[in-house]
Amino acid sequence: MDQRASMWNPFANMGDLAGRALPIVRGRGATVEDAEGRPYLDAIASLWYANIGHGREEIADAAARQMRELAAFQTFEYYTNPPAEALAERVAALAPMPGAKVFFTSGGGSDAIDTAGKLARAYWAAVGRPEKRIAIARTHAYHGMNAYGTSLGGIPANVAPFEPLVSLVEHVAWDDPAALAETIDRAGAERVAAFFCEPVVGAGGVYFPPEGYLEAAQRVCRERDVLFVADEVVSGFGRLGAWFGSERLGIEPDMMTVAKGLTSGYAPLGAVIAGPRVAEPFWTPGTAHVFRHGYTYSGHPTACAVGLANLDVIEREGLVDRVRDLEPGVDRALKGLADHPLVAEVRTGVGLIAAVEVTEEARTADPGLLPRLVRAVRDRGVITRGLRGAALQFSPPFVITEDEIDRVAEAFAGGLDAVA
Repeated sequence: MDQRASMWNPFANMGDLAGRALPIVRGRGATVEDAEGRPYLDAIASLWYANIGHGREEIADAAARQMRELAAFQTFEYYTNPPAEALAERVAALAPMPGAKVFFTSGGGSDAIDTAGKLARAYWAAVGRPEKRIAIARTHAYHGMNAYGTSLGGIPANVAPFEPLVSLVEHVAWDDPAALAETIDRAGAERVAAFFCEPVVGAGGVYFPPEGYLEAAQRVCRERDVLFVADEVVSGFGRLGAWFGSERLGIEPDMMTVAKGLTSGYAPLGAVIAGPRVAEPFWTPGTAHVFRHGYTYSGHPTACAVGLANLDVIEREGLVDRVRDLEPGVDRALKGLADHPLVAEVRTGVGLIAAVEVTEEARTADPGLLPRLVRAVRDRGVITRGLRGAALQFSPPFVITEDEIDRVAEAFAGGLDAVA
């Protein structure tokens, strides 16, 4: 065991990594630098979240202004603060559910998913149907790493070491609404609380929904009185060329979970956006129902001030429309990799999100292939990562240029050649 290193990295083999981590020390736009001053194009927006790019001084200024007034104060029970109220109003106005309410969480999407899972059960208990407790999610899904999210996740390697976690969780094929209907009917619709669904599967490999899938899945849920929860932690705040993936892809969920792009990562903050149906039993004057849940830093004023400044940048610079404008360039640049002998599929099409999947045959023959490929791409000045042990991730900041997208594609191609 390395006695020199103290930091334990998430999802890392510390026996191999200790003492050899790569310090990233600064960033501007779509580029970050290591401690030796070497630049890298950030092809993944760090972890899907740096939507407005790195190094925005106006965000730092907004945080500093708020910290000089009120850095932090709790929002339990009676208390609130102006940035939290203003951000809630702004997010609710953007949401594709009229009359939405916003419940802030303190960290990222994992907290938001746990909150949504508990709120789904609390809602059904409040309306007199406490037997509705089963949650359903999809294969390939990633819903964070808290207990609820780990249980809902459809990536076996993330779940196996910790089972059992949250009970009453079912999984269905990611692309089959008939399988969703069959699972609800088999379990009994009177026992199913909610269906959790990413509009576009993210960390599970970037899978775009088949034509008509989301509408059909929503219809299955409505016909059986099951809440539809859209996990918009990745797709929210512009990633798919609309404020929310649900808007772009034509669905109106009962709840949405958000984080990442809410602040573009400049401060930790997440939220559950609840539609009027879910909010009603807790918001009706005279109600006895209280959602007994929250976090120390829920509605953190500095984080909310950062969120407001982040939305200002997105709106002022038209970054949601910019994502749409860049879509054809992403398709053109990355689809050229499809002919490489190591590439099984290139998935692009909606927004600034894509994946380049390595053939199963190559991965089976060489289990260390994908990590070496990620390093080979990084050696060519581009940061990417492996998704589900199968594909390279592409999800850059919205400020990336078409020339930089081409550079990412060239680095991917060079990395593939190097490990072939």
